[in-house]
Amino acid sequence: MANASDRIEKKIILRAPHQRVWRALSNAEEFGSWFGVKLDGPFTPGATLHGTIVPTIADAEVAQKQKPYAGKTFDISVERVEPERLLSFRWHPFALEPGVDYSAEPTTLIVFQLEDVKEGVLLTVTETGFDSIPLARRAKAFGANEQGWSMQMKLIEKHLAQTP
Repeated sequence: MANASDRIEKKIILRAPHQRVWRALSNAEEFGSWFGVKLDGPFTPGATLHGTIVPTIADAEVAQKQKPYAGKTFDISVERVEPERLLSFRWHPFALEPGVDYSAEPTTLIVFQLEDVKEGVLLTVTETGFDSIPLARRAKAFGANEQGWSMQMKLIEKHLAQTP
């Protein structure tokens, strides 16, 4: 089992049809609208996508918090896409310092999993691999992403309520 310092896990029950939740996750354009990123291609296993941070359209207050990061870019490497069940990718967590090259650092793995439950669809998001991040920025990256994933769970919930 991973150390508590290596893993973030968030869960939410979404009251929307399973296919609708899957589309909100797996369609890169729709994902970006609630997440707050513009991606340059679809989620395809093996693809490297370039993202630019843009404010979310799901929540004006969160969009304001994202504004200082607008225009920052990052890459993700898509690992797995199992339709209606799982989407995973890798990225450099909280890699936002101007002029810093993060390419030599290890990445973390983000996994979105869907499961039908009586109340709706259980979305579980995990991010693992923080113990491999350089010590100088590990705690900051973990803390930022811990808060970030909590916010993202609320954003997808709001997005699904606004766009059934």
